[in-house]
Amino acid sequence: MVKKRKFVAYRNLERPYTRFSKFKNQSFVRARPVSRVVRYDMGKDRDRYTHRLKLLAKASIQIRDNAIESARLTTNRYLEKYVGKGMYKLKLLLYPHHILRENPLASGAGADRMSTGMKASFGKPIGVAAQIKKGKILMSLEVDAVNLEHGKIALNRAKYKVPCSCQIVIEEIKKVKKVATKKVEEKKEEVKTETKVEEIKKEEVTKKEEVKTETKVEEIKKEEVTKKEEVKTETKVEEIKKEE
Repeated sequence: MVKKRKFVAYRNLERPYTRFSKFKNQSFVRARPVSRVVRYDMGKDRDRYTHRLKLLAKASIQIRDNAIESARLTTNRYLEKYVGKGMYKLKLLLYPHHILRENPLASGAGADRMSTGMKASFGKPIGVAAQIKKGKILMSLEVDAVNLEHGKIALNRAKYKVPCSCQIVIEEIKKVKKVATKKVEEKKEEVKTETKVEEIKKEEVTKKEEVKTETKVEEIKKEEVTKKEEVKTETKVEEIKKEE
């Protein structure tokens, strides 16, 4: 198996010229190598984290996918061992979009007959890398105040896997989300109470109307009864008169 070239050859930023499209006529390269980065979100997302640690790049550089995966592995393994699963939130904030190319030169006997030199020097895709500018956040880690030192050590271990000097920045997380959610919940509860009050009022109004209709029906029935009695009395009076 051919040994991998040192990344010094691909460290400097370049224009890609390696567009990859689902349409063949728009692609500059035949195929895109698969990224070795397995995951980008690790740990558990919670509201109780108090501190956020950021790993910043101090130089503009290209970072190969195997270096990103190596940094992710060493950081995640340390956090799982010393902090515990579900007690942190680790996120990668870079993606290896850039396609690396190589124009291999033949060596040995008869190499001058086989190699084309610089005649067709575009090269073939050999890997992918992320293009990083100075000040770019590579990783962000959220932990509690108790695990702050372990978070520093974890990101410090990631620094040795990346081919550039990095800086760790620590900041406190302001509890804005909780306040916003509480306000939203309070508003929802107010709306619910208002709707309940309106429903109760409507029910009371309907009950009153039903009572009114019932009273009206009773009055009408009473009137009918009185009329029937009056008619009966009148008929009796007439019969008495006839007998006389």
